[in-house]
Amino acid sequence: MDGPREQVRLDEASEILGYPVRKLLGEDPDSVLDKTEWTQPALLLVSVLIAERKIREGIPLPDLYLGHSLGEYSALVMAGCLSFGEALHAVHLRGKAMQGAVPEGAGMMAAVLGFDRNELMAVLEKMPPPPPGEYAGMANVNSPGQIVIAGSRDRMLSAIDAIKSAGARKVIPLAVSVPSHTPLMEPAAREMRKVLENMMWKNPVSPVVSNATASASSDSSELRERLLRQITSPVLWEDSIREALRLGVEKFVEMGPGSVLTGLGKRISDSVIWESTDSTGKAGGKG
Repeated sequence: MDGPREQVRLDEASEILGYPVRKLLGEDPDSVLDKTEWTQPALLLVSVLIAERKIREGIPLPDLYLGHSLGEYSALVMAGCLSFGEALHAVHLRGKAMQGAVPEGAGMMAAVLGFDRNELMAVLEKMPPPPPGEYAGMANVNSPGQIVIAGSRDRMLSAIDAIKSAGARKVIPLAVSVPSHTPLMEPAAREMRKVLENMMWKNPVSPVVSNATASASSDSSELRERLLRQITSPVLWEDSIREALRLGVEKFVEMGPGSVLTGLGKRISDSVIWESTDSTGKAGGKG
């Protein structure tokens, strides 16, 4: 990614973040990528660079946009709702707000494998009421048999025991202490409301499917409110993909590093085409 247009983006990102992003994306000698306030803008930057390059290379413009969690910001940039600069600044602040919403080590996330969504909800609802300030619930509904839960650490440990006892195939604690997409993120949502409301929003060139509602919209005000709601609500990724399928999508192209979403998509539907581009621009993953 060393073309002139990429260089412009890298310079713009460095100016906005006040940090040399080439160093951030390279050796990261200061280990700043360990902090979500830097991880989030780095992911947005790389995703947008990849998407812009693929479009310059001739990939057709999408009829529908969607992105997983932080990726919803990338989708909104590519759909023309937000400028790259404002989105980059916003996700940098988003990372700070999310990290500051819950004390370090007080939160927890875990992946639940081989368990139905309704079964999981039933287990969580049967647990004794939590003490004030504690919570455990769904954070990401990624695909059939893969759901991420999040919450306060003590409540999560109890939830994990209950879920295992109920027959889940596996529960894997994640190396993340920020309980994203739960009501515990309400302080971050309050901070981000001011940020999002001060940004210049435009209606998208094509509809965007929001994580929080799994529904498409071409109204910028509606998309802004849904993006805010995403902070404290589960990412309904499986539902979002099914909504895209209902709307007639026959091919999905994942823009960004890796191909995790392509793998999830194949578990949701094998009747459409799935393609992914990794950070070197390779394509693959037809299904």
